[in-house]
Amino acid sequence: MNKRIILLTLILLLIFFGIFFYFKKSVNENKKEAEIIKTEEDFSASNIIENVEYSSKDTRGNEYIVRAKEGEIDNNNNEVIFLDNVTALINLNNSNKILITADYGKYNISNFDTIFSKNVNIEYLDKRIKSEYLDFSILRNSMIISKDVVYSDLENILKTDVVKINLETRDINFFMLDKKNKIKIINQR
Repeated sequence: MNKRIILLTLILLLIFFGIFFYFKKSVNENKKEAEIIKTEEDFSASNIIENVEYSSKDTRGNEYIVRAKEGEIDNNNNEVIFLDNVTALINLNNSNKILITADYGKYNISNFDTIFSKNVNIEYLDKRIKSEYLDFSILRNSMIISKDVVYSDLENILKTDVVKINLETRDINFFMLDKKNKIKIINQR
């Protein structure tokens, strides 16, 4: 009888250890799988770049430099990068520099088009433009500034809906979206 109890005990122990090691192995494999998935998630989330700088030059010799404290590559379009704390410098050929700062930007690395938003400031010679939105395009050769636009120079302050600047001709156009509204001009002299 003792032999049967010992044999039964051994069989139960073997079954117990077999089940124990099987589940331990399964848990370890699941843990490794979870670590691999986590690593892949970390990799896909690591599209953030610090101290970003892009520069380009067009065929006319104009240079465009964009810097940002941080950039994040768009997961849906790797040619687009979202920027934080943006500064852009435009060195126009045979002209002065244009300095642009903004809280945010959206930069296209293939065509260099940039949208600046939130606390946009533009400085050119003695002119200053503040707004909430700026669409800059090298291909279009223009800047379209909108949303709470305030233009100022040594003589005037203008409040308008939109300012359009042709970078080649240096023409500046001011207009209101609603034709019933007028551009507000304050003479500083």
